[in-house]
Amino acid sequence: MKITKDTTLAEIMQKESAKAILAKHRVPCLTCPMAQFELQDLKIGDVCKMYGIDLKKLLEDLNKISPSKK
Repeated sequence: MKITKDTTLAEIMQKESAKAILAKHRVPCLTCPMAQFELQDLKIGDVCKMYGIDLKKLLEDLNKISPSKK
């Protein structure tokens, strides 16, 4: 699965190794209790825009994850 700006956090979080990358880029939704209710609707592009995170670099790192690694 290629991760794009329209991929939801719920889809990304299915890969265990993605959590470390999201944390490295300081995506706050990982620890936000309210975000847990919205993961299905939160698109990574929108999250990056809201928090000033470099979307291009984050997508590069996330898409380096091998599809076999969960």
